Amino acid sequence: MTVSIFIQTLNEEDNLPGLLESVAWADDIVVLDSLSTDRTREISEAAGARWFERPYDGRGNHQNWAMDTIEFKHQWVFYLDADERMTPELRTEIEAIIADWDSGKLTKDNAPVAYYCGRKNIFRGKWLKHAMAPGNIMRFFQPPNIRFARDANPVPTVDGQTGYLKEHFIHYNFSKGIREWIERHNRYSTYEANETVKALKDSPVKLGNLFSSDRNTRRLELKNISFRMPFRPLLKFLYMYIVGLGFLDGRAGWTYCRLQAMYEYMIVLKVRELNNPDLTAADRGE
Repeated sequence: MTVSIFIQTLNEEDNLPGLLESVAWADDIVVLDSLSTDRTREISEAAGARWFERPYDGRGNHQNWAMDTIEFKHQWVFYLDADERMTPELRTEIEAIIADWDSGKLTKDNAPVAYYCGRKNIFRGKWLKHAMAPGNIMRFFQPPNIRFARDANPVPTVDGQTGYLKEHFIHYNFSKGIREWIERHNRYSTYEANETVKALKDSPVKLGNLFSSDRNTRRLELKNISFRMPFRPLLKFLYMYIVGLGFLDGRAGWTYCRLQAMYEYMIVLKVRELNNPDLTAADRGE
C-alpha cells in the first residue's frame, strides 16, 4: 500500500470500528489520541494501528505536532476523524495520484503536494447535499510540506501547489446525537470567537482574494468578510437555507440550518464578551 492513514481521537470507541473497517486495506494506520478514557486505544491497537497520545491544545497545534513528530511510513498521508469513512472511489483516486508520483510523472515542480477533499455529511440518515455542501477540507498531503494554523477549522500553509480531489469521504457528523453536537460546538464557538477577534485585528479584508483562481482562497476571504457583517446568525441561515438550497434537503435541512444559525449566534455572543469584558463583570454583579 502507498498511503498512511492519520486519525485523531478522543473517546471514540463507538465511531472508531466503522472508520477502521473502511481503511482496513492500509498498512500504516496512525492514531493520535487526546487522552481517551474509554476503549479507543484497545480498538485501535487491535486493528494494527500505531498509537500516539498527548493533551489536546487546539487542532492546529495538535496536527502540527503530528507532522513534526510522527514518522509516517509513506510519503502521502490521508487524515480522517473517527466519525468519517473512506470510500472505495476515494481510495482509487488517491492511489492513482500516488502511482503517478512513484512513476516520476508527477513531481513537486509540476503537481500539488496537498489536496483538498469534500465530504458527504449525513444527518437523520440523509446526505445533506445542499444544507451542508461537501466543501473543501485539507486531508491528503505530504507531511513535510504542510503546517496548520487556528485552534478550530485549521487553515493549512502549504510549501508547494495545492489541488482538489473529485471524490468525497463520508461524515457522520451527528453520530453521537444532538446533545454531543451542541456540546462540541459550544467548544468550537469559543475557538471561533477567539479567532474572530484575531481576524478583526490582524486580517484586513482583501477584496482581490474574492477573484482568486483558487476556490479555497475565495472561501476564506468570504469568511473574513463575514466576521464584519451585522446579523450574522440570520444571514448564515438565509445563505444556507435559501441561497444554498438547503430547503431541498427537507426537514433534515431545515433543522441543520437552524442549528448552524444557533452556532453562529454563540460565536457572536462570545466575541462581544471578549471585546467588552465589562459585560462579564456585570453578570458577576461587579
